[in-house]
Amino acid sequence: MSVGRSAEGREVQIPLQQAAPSLAPPLSLAGWVGDHVIRGFLPLHGGFRDHFVETPDAKYCCESCRLVLCQPRQTECGHRFCQTCIADILSRPNPVCPADLEPLFKDKIFRDVCCHREIMSLKVFCRSEAGGCQEIMSLQQVPDHLNVCLFFEVPCPLGKCKERMMRKEIPEHLSWKCKFRESTCEFCMSKMALTELQKHKETVCPAFPVSCPNHCSYTSLLRSELSGHQQDCPKAQVSCPFLRFGCSYKGLNQDMREHESTFAAEHLRLMAARNTSLETKVEDVKAELLERYKVLPGLSSRLSELESHNEELREKNRQVEQKVAAMQKLMSSHSEKLLEVELELRSLRLLRDEVEGLRGALEGVRTRLSALEGGRGGASSATHTLASLETQLNRHDDMLSVHEIRLADMDLRFQVLETASFNGTLIWKIRDYKRRKQEAVASKTLSLYSQPFYTGYFGYKMCARVYLNGDGMGKGTHLSLFFVVMRGEYDALLPWPFKQKVTLMLMDQGPSRKHLGDAFKPDPNSSSFRRPVAEMNIASGCPLFVSQSVLETGSYIKDDTIFIKVTPPPPPITVTPPPPPSSL
Repeated sequence: MSVGRSAEGREVQIPLQQAAPSLAPPLSLAGWVGDHVIRGFLPLHGGFRDHFVETPDAKYCCESCRLVLCQPRQTECGHRFCQTCIADILSRPNPVCPADLEPLFKDKIFRDVCCHREIMSLKVFCRSEAGGCQEIMSLQQVPDHLNVCLFFEVPCPLGKCKERMMRKEIPEHLSWKCKFRESTCEFCMSKMALTELQKHKETVCPAFPVSCPNHCSYTSLLRSELSGHQQDCPKAQVSCPFLRFGCSYKGLNQDMREHESTFAAEHLRLMAARNTSLETKVEDVKAELLERYKVLPGLSSRLSELESHNEELREKNRQVEQKVAAMQKLMSSHSEKLLEVELELRSLRLLRDEVEGLRGALEGVRTRLSALEGGRGGASSATHTLASLETQLNRHDDMLSVHEIRLADMDLRFQVLETASFNGTLIWKIRDYKRRKQEAVASKTLSLYSQPFYTGYFGYKMCARVYLNGDGMGKGTHLSLFFVVMRGEYDALLPWPFKQKVTLMLMDQGPSRKHLGDAFKPDPNSSSFRRPVAEMNIASGCPLFVSQSVLETGSYIKDDTIFIKVTPPPPPITVTPPPPPSSL
């Protein structure tokens, strides 16, 4: 780096890389860091072209470019080349030494450090010798000298100027020659480049004197005061202050007072007319507001209804989500049972294939028997074989029948589980009401059982029983509805007798939703609510649940279908504390 001074006396750092010496060729950007050769000192190609004080020996000259060696390389045959020169030679096909035509190999060429040091100690004149510098130094000292040489040519330190000059000329250049030097506006004292000064004065300088565009008596104004003057200028064109009330007069600022005094009555008339129209609009707005206030109570009540309805929908959504979660658990258990059914079917198919094979073998034996009917011995052995095959066939038929019965039972259980409810609520959909009612009247099918439902996955198992033509006291006049406790898989873990309140309900399918229901609390002494020993206990419920006239005249039957709902709440969960530890 070199140091100069600007026009204001500031020091300016000038990097060496920005300038090329006047007598030297373009400089390379590479150097030997180990020998302290800086960037911008080595030539781009070939050897050094500096002016040496004494003519260098031939041993310091490149065999290719004949210049003083730059980063010397020595070949196997003992000749020296510049680094860039030997690189050019090695890039050719079948490279040979130009001195003795010996073949060259890249791995047998090495760096000649000793020769490099001797060359760097040779005395040379300054590269700015043509500019007037008479300094003599070693080649190695050239970079340090060029950083301080007053005759070295450098660009303008401001960066925008394209001119080049000797380092000693920088202060003079920055003082008055450089057109990008910093200057001060004599009006607002702002600092800027000289090239921008004139444009600054003509366009934005707030203290620059300007004349009034209306050509009034004020001949010189500051640019910052011009906007304020425009409002008071006597020759400025202005509109009447009553423009928004309807006055369309425009004239000079100096004539506006005469206009206001002359047309005062007209201005008052315009203001009165405007005031009248505003009062009319205010009355209209008041009337409109009153109308809207009348609607507000209805809107408020409607909003309350919508909020309550929204809350109901949220609760239903929550219940649906719970049901979906329960159905997902149920489907996972059903999938396991379905897998068991598939395994049973696979074994059944294998058994059927085996039976078909036995039948084919039996047919073959019968064919052979008919062919051997002439011989007694052959006939007796064939008869014995046929008997054994028939025995095996009968055994396999029996096994096939057992598997078919098990498969039908598992299919029935799967269908029951698919429609079962595990949340303690039964929604029973009874289709073909008229046909089933006629069958009950004709004593063909007196009662119907619902699908089982449970108070939980490990809770009570229950179902409902309905007499469409009534039972007992209600026969022929009422629909009788009963609740049945069934034998479950987890009865051993449940408290007995069954004590939970049971609610029976006939669902109204009309918009009024006037459901009919009855409820009872189980009698703990009744056998209907003790732990079942058979498949199901005796039904208990309401023989006079609903009269058939009410049932068939209301909206409880729709599309020949009725809905019955049974909801026994789940039993409370009791936790038995562990026994206290025994003391020894």
